[in-house]
Amino acid sequence: MKTFLSIIIAFFTANCLLAQKSWIRINQLGYTPNSIKVAVLISKEKIELNSFTVYDISNNKVLVSKNIKPFGTYTSFASTFRLNFSDLTTEGKFYIAAGNVKSPVFTISKDIYNGTADFLLKYMRQQQCGYNPFLKDSCHTHDGFIIYHPTLDSTFINVVGGWHDASDYLKYVTTSANATFQMLFAYQQNPNAFDDKYDANGDSGSNGIPDILDEAKWGLDWLDKMNPDSAFMFNQVADDRDHIGFKLPTLDSAYYGKDRERPVYFCTGKPQGVFKYKNRTTGIASTAGKYASAFALGSLLLEKYYPEFSKKIRKKAFDAYDFGKANPGVCQTAPCTSPYFYEEDNWVDDMELAAVQLYLLSKNEKYLKDAVEFGKQEEVTPWMGRDTARHYQWYPFVNLGHYFLASGNYSNSPLFVKYLKKGIQAVYQRGKNNPFLFGVPFIWCSNNLVVAILTQCHLYENLTGDKTFAEMEASLRDWLFGCNPWGTSMIVGLPKNGDYPSDPHSAFSHNHNYPIDGGLVDGPVYGTIFKGLRGVTIYNGDEYAEFQSDYVVYHDDYGDYSTNEPTMDGTASLTYYLSALQEKSNKPTKQKFFKYKYGGIIRGDSTKKQITLVFTAHEFAEGLQKVRNVLKAHNIKGAFFFTGDFYRNPKFASIIRQLQNDGNYLGAHSDKHILYASWEKRDSTLISKKEFLEDLKKNFDEMAKFGITYEQAPYFLPPYEWYNADISHWCSELGLTLINFTPGTLSNQDWTYPELGSKYITSQQIFNNIINYEKSSPSGLNGFILLIHPGTDPRRKDKFYDMLNNLISELKMKGYKFVSLVEMLAEKNK
Repeated sequence: MKTFLSIIIAFFTANCLLAQKSWIRINQLGYTPNSIKVAVLISKEKIELNSFTVYDISNNKVLVSKNIKPFGTYTSFASTFRLNFSDLTTEGKFYIAAGNVKSPVFTISKDIYNGTADFLLKYMRQQQCGYNPFLKDSCHTHDGFIIYHPTLDSTFINVVGGWHDASDYLKYVTTSANATFQMLFAYQQNPNAFDDKYDANGDSGSNGIPDILDEAKWGLDWLDKMNPDSAFMFNQVADDRDHIGFKLPTLDSAYYGKDRERPVYFCTGKPQGVFKYKNRTTGIASTAGKYASAFALGSLLLEKYYPEFSKKIRKKAFDAYDFGKANPGVCQTAPCTSPYFYEEDNWVDDMELAAVQLYLLSKNEKYLKDAVEFGKQEEVTPWMGRDTARHYQWYPFVNLGHYFLASGNYSNSPLFVKYLKKGIQAVYQRGKNNPFLFGVPFIWCSNNLVVAILTQCHLYENLTGDKTFAEMEASLRDWLFGCNPWGTSMIVGLPKNGDYPSDPHSAFSHNHNYPIDGGLVDGPVYGTIFKGLRGVTIYNGDEYAEFQSDYVVYHDDYGDYSTNEPTMDGTASLTYYLSALQEKSNKPTKQKFFKYKYGGIIRGDSTKKQITLVFTAHEFAEGLQKVRNVLKAHNIKGAFFFTGDFYRNPKFASIIRQLQNDGNYLGAHSDKHILYASWEKRDSTLISKKEFLEDLKKNFDEMAKFGITYEQAPYFLPPYEWYNADISHWCSELGLTLINFTPGTLSNQDWTYPELGSKYITSQQIFNNIINYEKSSPSGLNGFILLIHPGTDPRRKDKFYDMLNNLISELKMKGYKFVSLVEMLAEKNK
């Protein structure tokens, strides 16, 4: 019940708003100290603005700035401005004033993203079908009966489980498999961002498994049921007949078979639709590829917790991929009584992601080749840069297959970096002339597209160090948290004290006032789309009426399913980006320029045109004297990592001392050059911590004979240049920093020899690849840790170290400075 005081406050607030003509929009969640910070002032009047002021909540002036960029008219506003206050890095609570206009209070703090990705999982748990932990009850326990199968029509199949797609209770493989992969990807990339406060069913209580993996497992269990055998797949449960009424899932009365069964659509590769409306299905690959990628990554990440299940879905991943290759084309969802369905028109992106995941599982080169070929067929997800698209026409909205190919140590990696940039550039060009830098088309589920481009921006900058799109990324992130024309967050319940959707299209909230925290709503749509949709009604008045325009609208009203309905897949997709921001903001500032992988440094400062040369050796060193001579001639200090066996071999003693006298860095590379982690499943550590410590101690014992102390060798490069998070963590406990080569150039493949067949790479190919990478990558070779072997198997007659002098000369002409490893990583130690 409202108090008398709250009624009075609301009355005066409402009257003030009626008179207000200008507003300052901010990110209500807040800003991290070193982030780009831009507010947007919008006005119904033609105004000029020369400066603005930032105050702390005690009304102390902390910043006066003229960093203002006018953008003129936008939607229903006559004047708009971007107010950049990035210079303010002090933590605290603040507000912005410009003339008579004040912004809401906002926070600057490094921990504003902490827990936000886990917060999204609240909505995912509430969407669970079968057992629903929010309701402590079960629903749709009779799903379902098969349709469209040539011989099994109307027979029962148990497909209980999964997630309801949105506020209706349909279940689609299209969105569920993508949601599953996105959550697995979020955990794979940012494992430290997730808590363990819920069990496998979504009930409160730790079970020793990160909550996001529990939720992904819920999706995988359902996908396993929907793909009971090879070449036997289903695509959805129920159809739009399920839209009748507005009720809790446990009270859903929409069923069409005996015993409350709902239809389960068999994948035929042909158009489907029970009544008037049909889809335009041409094949099965879009669905099969999604199955395969989710199963593959799930198998990798869940092996530790569910070894038998992991083994089962691993096989299904390969089977699903083969089924997709045999049935190219799109497998769209099926409409029924209405014309709305997921009109997915692309499928090569699904097969690309599946192929690269299978390659990472198996190391079978044929999958890598397939992934590259599929990837080349769709350089950019087609919505990027376009003004409009049909509903889910190009889905998933982000191509993570491109990222995996771009981030690997493959000859085509620079090409896929280009593809990532090309897509971002298209969105940037479309939005660069409006005050929110918003280049996403206002189609149905526009917020899902915002999440997609945020993900791509973040991954691209991490890969390259290129900050060209950093302001656009910040602007789109802020859009989701209130820096938009309506001044509302697009995530229910976040931030807690902010303006967020309070009347979403959901029976949970509308009928029972149950909170649906964590749900990402569809987002604004073109006015033309809104006016053309069936059954949209604004029931409770439009609180954002003065911010609407013929161009674009958003309504916080349960009757507008087009802008204010949370979606399961959009919410799941946001877990990566928010978890990445949490991990980024919690890293010490001193690490901000360095690129890490599995806890090891793999690249220095990508803003500086400098390279460090590293060399590793265990048993071969026939070229080491040549390498030394080249380095001396160019006055370069290299870093040499040798095994204990190398240090103890008398025939190498002389060259080791020469390298020392030249001032090079000498470090550890293990004692016996043993493999620490599985090639096939990198997270599987092959040695115990005790064995690791003993091996490393023996390596340092041999180094001590040359006067190399532990303090003089703080960097460790693992044997085979292969490691995982366990090894990095154990190094960290010892005070060592694990480093590795920067991937992308293939210089580390200079050990191969002709008898290896297709794996053999000539020195000229390596040289060309380094030069081509330098040309094509936005950051070139900046910060590169370039690895070369000073000795190889005698079967390799073609020695890359023979080309070292030419390589250094050419890169120097391009302006690169060769620095020591200590200098390269000096920023880390400040």
